[in-house]
Amino acid sequence: MSCKVPPSTMTLKQFMVHQEVLKLYRNIMKTIRKVPNEADRKYLTDWAKADFRANKSVTDEFAIKSLIVHGETSLRELKRNLSLSE
Repeated sequence: MSCKVPPSTMTLKQFMVHQEVLKLYRNIMKTIRKVPNEADRKYLTDWAKADFRANKSVTDEFAIKSLIVHGETSLRELKRNLSLSE
C-alpha cells in the first residue's frame, strides 16, 4: 500500500514559515484593536489586510522572510507609537 501525498501539501519548512506569517498577522490585528481612534483603526486594518493580500502569492523563501522582518518592524513601531500616545 503506497501513501501518496497531494502535490499541494506543504513541507515542514513551508509550514513553519506559514505559521510565522499567521502569528505576525494576528499580532498586528491584535495591536491595531488598541488604537483609540476608530478612523485610524479602520485605516490600519485595511492597510494590513491589503499588504498581506498583496504578498499572498510570494513563494520565494528569502522574500517571505524579508517581508516578515519588515512586518515585525512595522509592528514594533506601531506598538511604540501606541505606548507614546497613552
